[in-house]
Amino acid sequence: MINHHILKNKFTPYLFTGSYHPDDCQFLLTPLQIETLSISKKEKLIQSGKKHYSEIISTESLPSPLYIKLFKKLTQQYKKRLAREVIDLAYHIAQIYPTPITLVSLARAGTPIGVLLQRALSRHLHIDSQHYSISIIRDRGIDQQALSFLLNVHRRPAAGIVFIDGWTAKGIITQEFKQAIADWNRSHYGNQINNALYVISDIAGIADGAATYEDYPIPSGILNALVSGLISRTILNNHIQIGQFHGCIYYNHLQPYDLSNWFIDEVESEMDPKQIKSLSFESRINRFYQTKFYLEKCTKEYGIENINYIKPGIAEATRVILRRIPERILLKNPDSDQVAHLVFLAKEKQVVIDYKPEMPFAAMTFIKTII
Repeated sequence: MINHHILKNKFTPYLFTGSYHPDDCQFLLTPLQIETLSISKKEKLIQSGKKHYSEIISTESLPSPLYIKLFKKLTQQYKKRLAREVIDLAYHIAQIYPTPITLVSLARAGTPIGVLLQRALSRHLHIDSQHYSISIIRDRGIDQQALSFLLNVHRRPAAGIVFIDGWTAKGIITQEFKQAIADWNRSHYGNQINNALYVISDIAGIADGAATYEDYPIPSGILNALVSGLISRTILNNHIQIGQFHGCIYYNHLQPYDLSNWFIDEVESEMDPKQIKSLSFESRINRFYQTKFYLEKCTKEYGIENINYIKPGIAEATRVILRRIPERILLKNPDSDQVAHLVFLAKEKQVVIDYKPEMPFAAMTFIKTII
């Protein structure tokens, strides 16, 4: 759903919810109609340095029926676990932050988790909360126009703002986020924002709060727009005018196949506030060093010069295969149900699979160097 009004010659999004209900999510993004590129052309422009990845985008096509079946199977298999983790994380947030709570998810990996947390807080823990989803882009930072809108237009109290993402991988976006909020706070003395980041799975050991440090298939991590309100990843190019939020594409052509609300409903059906457990932080430091040392080992073993070409974790590995050009996939156990969708995609796209039983994640993918 998209609606705009014009105020003082600036286009200000009045309500943009993607395919979500307004009570679940409001995107502080600018829907764009721009040219999309093939994956190979996009990759060449990115690797040549002619374009930053945020300036260009390829279209999303409908996954095969078999892949959709794998997604639904994973959802059924892990929805109870994810529901428990969401409730635990929601309760932890409610104990720390004053009401009204403003969940700010990082689009789009954080968006479905933000929706689930919004339902957990508002429907199951009866906490006054609202959920917005905004853009953060590597090397470009967070959308400060969106932060300003939250604080100055919607008048959300700064003390109740909580940032949400789906997972961590190498920790690059988390570091970008921390720096971006530090930059904001330096120039907004009256509206200081807490730079804590909360996720479901923290395999980088770098988030401020996480439900788990295990790499497992969060179902929303293996599908793109179909489970994220039908929006693309975020865009920042010359189509974005002064005063506008970062952009995205709303994929109208995928509406008949949208699974965003189905996924949310399936997970919420398993939420039980009587089964809340406190978050544990004991594994965080060990996970940080496990990931750090293994990534260092891989860069040497495979001769990878650009750390951005390494994507650890099931979710990030999947996104490379769906959106980029993969060079190879590393799997801890190729026979595990956790990575059945990756094995399927590897066969479909003829990508090499390496067996790495010592790996501290279930999966990892390398982006292929093509220039």
